[in-house]
Amino acid sequence: MKVLIVLTSHSELGSTGRKTGFWLEELAAPYYALKDAGVEVVLASPQGGQPPLDPKSKEPDFQTEQTHRFEADAAATAQLAATVRLDTVQQADFDAVFYPGGHGPLWDLAQDKDSIALIEAFIAADKPVALVCHAPGVLRDVKAPSGRPLVEGKRLTGFTNTEEEGVGLTDVVPFLVEDMLKEKGGIYSKGPDWASYVVGDGLLITGQNPGSSAATAAALLARLA
Repeated sequence: MKVLIVLTSHSELGSTGRKTGFWLEELAAPYYALKDAGVEVVLASPQGGQPPLDPKSKEPDFQTEQTHRFEADAAATAQLAATVRLDTVQQADFDAVFYPGGHGPLWDLAQDKDSIALIEAFIAADKPVALVCHAPGVLRDVKAPSGRPLVEGKRLTGFTNTEEEGVGLTDVVPFLVEDMLKEKGGIYSKGPDWASYVVGDGLLITGQNPGSSAATAAALLARLA
């Protein structure tokens, strides 16, 4: 069993002068859920190499057992420093794909032609696609085999408008995940802000926020089983 994890290469938080990237917990939790289940994990990003980490995700309040484990894991950090370029990977080599969030994906992966084509290829091949927090935003321009938006008529979740408001970035992000999913025809639902909440609909598995990362990975493993 082999799963691809796709990370952002975008590091600038709009025009704020602050940094963003991927959110550490959203990589670490699925990484170990998959590895501990005997799954081979490959990390990719649009530019390859070391993807940018959102510095806020390293603050003490956002650390978990799995983030500590990842940062102390020499093999994991070496793998992260050498992600493969997204334009070199093919769905045929994997059983599923997982997208961690962080704000970065809203800028690059949401419009990355390789990412869009990759997700479309996974769906066409009847393979699951899991995304957590801001990562459901990368589905914005993904089409179903019918040519309609992939999320249309699908039950899903993602980072809520009120969670975005809570971190003070409503006016900074290029779009709001919740609004976009609804506009594209998704059947959006959510749990309480910051609580773990996961929705599965066929091949699509989505988690609401960082705290949903482990449960999203567990749902992906259950789907693969």
